[in-house]
Amino acid sequence: MFKSKVIILMLLSLVLLLSACGQKPAADSSSAGAGKPEEAKATKLEQIKKSGKIVVGTSADYPPYEFHKEVNGKDTIVGFDIEIAKTLAKDLGVTLEIKDLKYEGLLPALEAGNIDFIISGMTPTPERQQSVDFTKIYYTAVQTVVIRAEDKDKYKSIKDLEGKRVGAQKGATQEQIVTKQMPGSEMKALGKISDLMLDLKSKKTEALVVEQPVATAYLSKNPDLIISDIKLSTEDSGSAIAVKKGSSDLVDAMNASLDKLMKDKTVDKFVMEANDLVE
Repeated sequence: MFKSKVIILMLLSLVLLLSACGQKPAADSSSAGAGKPEEAKATKLEQIKKSGKIVVGTSADYPPYEFHKEVNGKDTIVGFDIEIAKTLAKDLGVTLEIKDLKYEGLLPALEAGNIDFIISGMTPTPERQQSVDFTKIYYTAVQTVVIRAEDKDKYKSIKDLEGKRVGAQKGATQEQIVTKQMPGSEMKALGKISDLMLDLKSKKTEALVVEQPVATAYLSKNPDLIISDIKLSTEDSGSAIAVKKGSSDLVDAMNASLDKLMKDKTVDKFVMEANDLVE
């Protein structure tokens, strides 16, 4: 009888020991699993600060916003958008990497995570706001219609351009302006403003819709082109910075920097300096 009790006690002890050993891996697994979600919770701003670098996407053919210029013998991307981007990076305490892309490729690159933000004279349209987040508007410009100087008396209204080819940058707000405000015209969309200007000069198109600062920059080098008297019924468009959807902390940080730049008129200073760089 005594032996039976001893055997039973030993068996119970063995069962408890095996049970305790079997529970340890589950506990370890739970601990490891708990660590992963913590890493996944890192916000976009935290990821950028941890990496020490922020990557901006731009389309550098849009003076004075962003364009190529030889500086100290080296091809350099300059412009007031670039100066704003440099300031944002400095305020975040990270270095800035610039990626020059076609305008229509900017949003796909942002959504794919190849860049951290876009600064390229981009208007925060309702359609774009469905796929990405935007900061506040940091600069506002009027839309203009550029034509050849020789056609000054020929094209004075939108009606005069009916049946004519009008250029607009592919993927930009100007595409929508031509479609909605010039339904009688045929739109030709290209990725680069420089190519659109060449089309206009070579009479492949009759007009080009573009923001006034950009028009002024190009016209300074092309006296055979002018800003027409044609008035567009759209309101002034504004430029904002685009970031990946859900990056609210990054938007807040950028808005804080933009507030300072606009309050002390630094944005205006950047614009004037960029215009001086346009030859």
